[in-house]
Amino acid sequence: MRSTHGVNCTGSCSWKVYVKDGIITWEAQQTDYPSVGPDSPEYEPRGCPRGAAFSWYTYSPTRVRYPYVRGVLLEMYREARARLGDPVAAWADIVTDPERSRRYQRARGKGGLVRASWAEATEMVAAAHVHTIKEHGPDRLAGFSPIPAMSMVSHAAGARFYSLLGGAMLSFYDWYADLPVASPQVFGDQTDVPESGDWWDAGYLIMWGSNIPVTRTPDAHWMAEARYRGQKVVAVSPDYADNVKFADEWLPAQPGTGGALAMAMGHVVLKEFFVDRETEYFSQYVKRYTDLPFLVTPDEAEDDGTGEGSGAAGSVAYVPGKFLTAADLGGRAAQAEHAGFRTVLLDAVTGEPVVPNGTLGDRYGESGAGKWNLDLGDTDPLLSASAPDGSGAEAPVTVLLPRFDAPDGAAGRLRRGVPVRRIAGRLVTTVYDLLLAQYGVARDGLPGRWPASYEAAEEPYTPAWQETITGIDAARAARIAREFAANAEESRGRSMIIMGAGTNHWLHSDTIYRSFLTLTTLTGCQGVNGGGWARTTSARRRSARSPATRRSPPPPTGTGPPG
Repeated sequence: MRSTHGVNCTGSCSWKVYVKDGIITWEAQQTDYPSVGPDSPEYEPRGCPRGAAFSWYTYSPTRVRYPYVRGVLLEMYREARARLGDPVAAWADIVTDPERSRRYQRARGKGGLVRASWAEATEMVAAAHVHTIKEHGPDRLAGFSPIPAMSMVSHAAGARFYSLLGGAMLSFYDWYADLPVASPQVFGDQTDVPESGDWWDAGYLIMWGSNIPVTRTPDAHWMAEARYRGQKVVAVSPDYADNVKFADEWLPAQPGTGGALAMAMGHVVLKEFFVDRETEYFSQYVKRYTDLPFLVTPDEAEDDGTGEGSGAAGSVAYVPGKFLTAADLGGRAAQAEHAGFRTVLLDAVTGEPVVPNGTLGDRYGESGAGKWNLDLGDTDPLLSASAPDGSGAEAPVTVLLPRFDAPDGAAGRLRRGVPVRRIAGRLVTTVYDLLLAQYGVARDGLPGRWPASYEAAEEPYTPAWQETITGIDAARAARIAREFAANAEESRGRSMIIMGAGTNHWLHSDTIYRSFLTLTTLTGCQGVNGGGWARTTSARRRSARSPATRRSPPPPTGTGPPG
């Protein structure tokens, strides 16, 4: 019979499972995967030693087959149940007693689990739900369900249960604690990454906190084989892990500091490929596929006059506010359906505000029909509020941006200038201008405190600054960033970062991931075969592609999103 192994693995390797008298006797890899084509390695053999030994888990004497309850809690429940005769009253009797609640809560993590019957365990769980709803309301319920990759039926049953009760259904991102919440934050979808065969198409590959031979054993050969066609492989890992031996370079960043390295790399990319010279492929990509050209309204904020580079106490500064929308423009634009959800950019030719296709206002309602796309038509978005000829620009303003790089974690402020214009009576700047300010990439004529060079260790987010945090040599970090971007420019987006759980088990790990995604987006790699971000512990498995289905990187002036 054919089967696979779905326990905490989404590799979906195909296995032959031999059964005799209802007992699994042997497992072997299937070898009937469709061919990828003559220009690429094949998928098979797919499998790993853990999969080959899976039947051992099935019949292991340590396999949990019955419900277990913390002993101290079970004893209290049985006593209260016998005394009160009602499951809900028994549960309430325990949890409303501070001393008894403390007893079973403090027992967590210390063993003491004892076997219970299915009926008793189910009754306790049901009683806890009923009591919580009665006392606090259904919205105080929160629960997990088995991951869809393990069992769609089980996941659906749990999700329906909590939906009907009115509780909050937690995602298995919360369960795993190693999945990238930055993906839905940035892209609006869950871990939509390429199949492992796409690693083969990358010209420059960074394995960042991802130990591929261990976490994606069946797929590791793609990375190893790609090196034979000239791919450069960089491993970012604090330890000499299994994957490091495959790398051309090893960056042993201190644990939990991947975000600092990525921010410094972004500083280099923005300075050398956007400000010092315009890289046409990158600029056309971010104009069409990102929010960098969109206008933001800075809000006034009082400068407290503290910290380096500060202005006089009480002087006017700004903080980034909301996006400018069609509702702010007045006139006919403000009368459009969902005008408050139609974000605005400036046309580089006319300097006039434009509401492009594909804003949130087009997602719902009849007026958005045929416009839920990224077709810009004749509009050429303006990346910066500044203009080469100075037309339409006002005096730049200082924005206050947060920083959290103090040794004690205390919050600080960066004071950086951004160019502004006045649209419909409002000061506006662009996301691109704010991004340059956040990354500390200086431009002439802007106020604030800026790093003078890559060697300015006191200013975030320079290569020298990251060296004090990660331990990676500043010049080396700058070179890797330069190589990553240069390869993306030459290959039109075939630079890739394979991310793993190693970078996600940290406080605010979503911000670490977003620093990676900014790198792949600035360099026009997202949605390009062989480019963008890939994920190892939750990578999607799709059918093997034939050469006819391979997609080439899009031209910068294409009419649809890449990939």
